[in-house]
Amino acid sequence: MNRVVITGMGIVSPIGNRPDEVWSGLYNGRTGIMPMPEWDTVNDLKAGLAGVCRDFSPKRIKRKDRRTMGKMAVMAGISALDALEDAAVDPEHLQSDRTGVAMGSTTGSGDVIQTLFDDFNETGGISRLEGTAFMKIMNHSVAANLAAMLRVRGRVISPCSACATSTQAIGSGFEVIAHGYQDIMICGGADELHPSTAGVFDVLNAASRTRDPDACPGPFDEDRDGLVVGEGAGTLILENRDHALKRGAPVLAEIRGYHTCCDGAHMTSPRDTGMLNCMKGALAAAGCTISDIDYINAHATGTLKGDAAESCAIAMLGTHEVPVSATKGYTGHTLAASGVMEAIFSLLMMRHNTIIPTRNLKRIGEDCSGINHVTGKTKTELNTIMTSNFAFGGINATLILKRHL
Repeated sequence: MNRVVITGMGIVSPIGNRPDEVWSGLYNGRTGIMPMPEWDTVNDLKAGLAGVCRDFSPKRIKRKDRRTMGKMAVMAGISALDALEDAAVDPEHLQSDRTGVAMGSTTGSGDVIQTLFDDFNETGGISRLEGTAFMKIMNHSVAANLAAMLRVRGRVISPCSACATSTQAIGSGFEVIAHGYQDIMICGGADELHPSTAGVFDVLNAASRTRDPDACPGPFDEDRDGLVVGEGAGTLILENRDHALKRGAPVLAEIRGYHTCCDGAHMTSPRDTGMLNCMKGALAAAGCTISDIDYINAHATGTLKGDAAESCAIAMLGTHEVPVSATKGYTGHTLAASGVMEAIFSLLMMRHNTIIPTRNLKRIGEDCSGINHVTGKTKTELNTIMTSNFAFGGINATLILKRHL
C-alpha cells in the first residue's frame, strides 16, 4: 500500500478565500454568517441566516469553461486552481493519465434548477432551455466541469452524499492512490446557497430560526435551535508520498486512515452507534487508538439530535480527554463542502498548533456533556487529528490526518 500525503489546499468560504484569510477568521472568531433579507419573500421560510461566500472572481476561470458551470462549479474550480498552485503541480503531471478528480456536490446548481422549472411552467415547454443547462444541474457537474477545465485524463469520481460528500471524495482519492491506480487526486466538494436548501431543513425543524448572526449556530450548546446553511468549496491535492517527494512537492500532512459506513437505520435521524463504528474504523485503518488523537474536529451542526448523538459517540470511544470542537459556527453548514473545509481548518490548526474553539458554545448542553469541549483558543502540539462528517441516510465518513515527519 502506498502512503498518501496532502500537498496542496484551496478554499472559497464565508470567512475567506485563501488559507491565511481563513486562519485569520478562525483565530479571531469572525463569523461568515449574515442575514438573508431576500429570503423574506419565500413563503413560510423561517430561516433567515446563511454563510455567504464573497469576493471571489469567476473570471479566473476561462469563459469557455465557465459556460457549463453553475456557481458551485465555479467556486470549486477556483479552489482547485489555488490548491494546484499550492502543490506546485505542473501541466505535465496534471494532464497525465495518472492524475484524477474526486469531487462532489449535494445537487446541481439550485439557481439553474429554479430557472429551468420557472421557464417550463411559464412556457409549457422547452423554448427557453439553454443548451448548457444540464451540465450545470447534473449531480456530477462539479467533478465533470473541473476535469474538463483542468484537462484531467485520469479517474473521475463524484460522490453525492450530502454532508459526507467531500469527506468521501477525499477518502476515495486516498484509496485510489493507496492502491496504486493514480499518483495524484484532486479532491473536495462544493455547494451553493439557495433558499430551497434552507427550506428542506426548515420543514424538518432542523434549521435555526434565530436571526442574530453573532448568536448561531451554536453546536453543542444547551440553547441550540438548529443549523444555518452555508456555501463554498474546497480542494485538497492528494499524492503518492514517494511521487510527491520525488518532485519536491510541499507536504502539508499525511492521510493515515479513512473509513465510511452507514447507520442502516433512518433517513434523517442519526445513530450514535453508526458514528462510533465509523470513527473506530478510521482509527483501525490508521493503526492507532483514540489515545493517539490530539484533537477531534466534530461534524456538529447545531441540531438537537445530531449534536447529542455525536457527543455520545465520541464519549463511547473511551476517552473524556481528547479536545473536541466544531467549526460550523464560523461558516454555517456548507453541506457537500463541509468535509473538505473542515479538513482544511484542521490542517491550519495543525500548522499553527492551535485548537480553534466551538463558536457560540456558551453553555454545554446536558445531552452533549461527557466530552472535552474546547471553549477557548488552545495552544498545544497537534500531530494527529480526527475529522468526521455525518449525512442524511446515516452515511458516515471519518479521516485521520497526521503531521508528516
